[in-house]
Amino acid sequence: MRSRYSAYAKHEIAHLERTLSAAERKDFAAEDAKRWAESSEWLGLTIMRTEKGGVDDTEGVVEFSAKYRVEGKDQEHVETATFGREDGRWIYTGQQKPVAQTVRRETPKIGRNDPCPCGSGKKYKKCCGVAA
Repeated sequence: MRSRYSAYAKHEIAHLERTLSAAERKDFAAEDAKRWAESSEWLGLTIMRTEKGGVDDTEGVVEFSAKYRVEGKDQEHVETATFGREDGRWIYTGQQKPVAQTVRRETPKIGRNDPCPCGSGKKYKKCCGVAA
């Protein structure tokens, strides 16, 4: 992961392509990657978590945050990337989909016919619950 981040920072697009699996290489647009790399100021890479990826492993996972600036605006790319070995070297094989988080309501749900919580004395549906 660090070598791929460095390749973006140093605009080494050939390294980015070389470190992609065959499936990922099909969608790789070198000109787009080059344009993005060159138009960004790369601010840092933080590795948040790793799984496997040791000397004897054939696959690994890296959760990371890459910070960069484009047109004066700070950006952050967070990803859980998957890697595999190909001819003894690590290659990027894709990313894990984020796991959806369950949202838990902290307060009771307001029903349409309940008094409006704003204190107007009206029913919620006739006050703050009116659809725009």
